[in-house]
Amino acid sequence: MNPQPLYDLSPALRLMFMGVVVALGPLAWVWLRNAQAAPARRLQALTVLTLFLTFDLVVFGAFTRLTDSGLGCPDWPGCYGNASPSGAQAEISRAQAEMPTGPVTHGKAWIEMVHRYLATGVGVLILTLAAATWLQRKRGAPVNPWWPTVTLAWVCLQGAFGALTVTMKLFPAIVTLHLLGGMVLLALLCRQTVVYEHVQRGKGPSAISPRAIALLFAAVALLWLQIALGGWVSTNYAVLACREFPTCQGSWWPAMDWRHGFELWRELGKTAAGRHLDFAALTAIHYAHRLLAYLVLAVLLVTAWQLHAGGALRRQARWIAGLALWQLASGLSNVVLGWPIVAALAHTGGAAALVVVLTWSLCESRVGSMRASPHPHLHPGKQASRGPRDPLPEGEGVTQ
Repeated sequence: MNPQPLYDLSPALRLMFMGVVVALGPLAWVWLRNAQAAPARRLQALTVLTLFLTFDLVVFGAFTRLTDSGLGCPDWPGCYGNASPSGAQAEISRAQAEMPTGPVTHGKAWIEMVHRYLATGVGVLILTLAAATWLQRKRGAPVNPWWPTVTLAWVCLQGAFGALTVTMKLFPAIVTLHLLGGMVLLALLCRQTVVYEHVQRGKGPSAISPRAIALLFAAVALLWLQIALGGWVSTNYAVLACREFPTCQGSWWPAMDWRHGFELWRELGKTAAGRHLDFAALTAIHYAHRLLAYLVLAVLLVTAWQLHAGGALRRQARWIAGLALWQLASGLSNVVLGWPIVAALAHTGGAAALVVVLTWSLCESRVGSMRASPHPHLHPGKQASRGPRDPLPEGEGVTQ
């Protein structure tokens, strides 16, 4: 029997067809609910729905990883050359018989393929969003098609990382980059959603203090670093290297191998030299994520307090504080309860939600003061006197 090729493009068209089928329902729902709405309102509805489904895709991707289903179909984009596991029952049964708890089983194959179907559906929605935005721009609507176009390019890159995740056998650096790519998609879609909201309400970002802006940027930077570390913990299966809190292995500073733990370009479970990755390296991976979590939690709570005190972004402040505490609770549950899948999914979902909320907060804010300004047109409060045909000031419309 000839070995199965890593890249089998023969079922690609059938997989794309499945993506279209997945996307048809959301597209029809948006169209029916917004048939009489303005173009910007329809684009906003489609963007919000795509954002929601992308969030679901990120969480389902975590479910795929946590159930060890990432290699449920060991080729790409199909499953043993078929568009679904139904056509590969013989091959899957053979692999499952050889390794009953191995990476290829009927259940894991279906989980992996459902993840691919959902990812393709999201790709179709993003393609539709980009095409619709260009069409509306051609018809004279004041929309900027470049952000949806960048999002389309990014989702194509994300698909390539998804393929490499399979063909490179869960290479930790690739899987972590795939996770980060999903978070970038959320940020891109959130940014577009907020811009459309500005158009709907006729006002731009709110003025907040320079200190609050600085805290927001610090929180965003630390969050992305923490998500990268969290992905590194998960992809290296280092969650259970420390099973108690606040200590680890009965010590405040356990034995750790930082050098091998953070060799980025290596196979799963091995060092860059090809030797087995020891437990001290896994401990270093886990403990780095835990140590940074203390700082991230503090910065998020201080940021939430500063935004709430400022008054302009109180709703975002409450979300930031609530999600920070959610991450604390779900992260501790992973450690003390032995990494239950519900807690692990909650932790990934919380991180994704924080990306959305912090992106939302940044897009809704600008440095400023409510005192008199030599440039009164920069203040949101001055926009109420603008006529219906007057253009929005630069930075406040969909043409951002």
